[in-house]
Amino acid sequence: MLTSLLGSIPSPSSGVWEILGFRLRAYGLMIALGVVAAVWLAQRRAPTRGIDPDHFSAIAVWGVIAGLIGARLYHVITDWRSFEDRLADIPLVWKGGLGIPGGMLAGVVVGVWTAKRRGLIGADALDVVVPSLTLAQAIGRIGNWWNQELFGKPTDLPWGLEIDEVNRPAKFADRATFHPAFLYEVLWNLALTALIIFIDRKGVVKRGRLIVVYLVGYGLGRFWIELLRIDSAGHLFGVRVNVWVSIGCIVGGAAALVWPSRRDQPEPANATDSLAT
Repeated sequence: MLTSLLGSIPSPSSGVWEILGFRLRAYGLMIALGVVAAVWLAQRRAPTRGIDPDHFSAIAVWGVIAGLIGARLYHVITDWRSFEDRLADIPLVWKGGLGIPGGMLAGVVVGVWTAKRRGLIGADALDVVVPSLTLAQAIGRIGNWWNQELFGKPTDLPWGLEIDEVNRPAKFADRATFHPAFLYEVLWNLALTALIIFIDRKGVVKRGRLIVVYLVGYGLGRFWIELLRIDSAGHLFGVRVNVWVSIGCIVGGAAALVWPSRRDQPEPANATDSLAT
């Protein structure tokens, strides 16, 4: 009854627009908008670390390129069964299929390297960028809606996502609405963006450790969302690989939050002090 009153979330009939003879793909557009928003937020935050905002345009170029490559490679490797008989589809990023963990790893590593090449302190640059990562992910995930992908188990909830029969898993061909996993991740990442900015302003964590907050926060969200998903994916010991990756992010991030860094250690006494009597 509730579903009939509130309806459900419709899916777009197509993720491609024809504009003046050009084919514009919504998936790629959402990724591009995510990058633009991420650069904007990083430039707004840069002065809080005494950094020239213009640096982040250059950092974004190399970070995004590396991130796209890393994300695609991660997706292909963890879902190799879907590509082993169609290798020509591996470069077709616009059809969907980007693994966020691989993209984040490659993008952050190359972004920090680029920042250091420009004379910036890696920890400060990373602190500036971290909430931009979750903002970009939130916007980019909307592209999955246009492709009718990244949905979860069937549901009769009022916010169930309508999926065309051609895009449904065979065993759920008779079900029309599914958990909008993409939307759950969009909302989770937006909330995480706000939380990271709040934590940074309050000085809750030490310099350079916002990335650890991201790892824990993103890992928690991805863990429960991943358990809802029913699309094809690689498995390890009967569990989706991305579930294990999420657990690794949570455990590793939590350990890094409490583990003392060299900056936290007391300065050793110098030779003169040690000889004093």
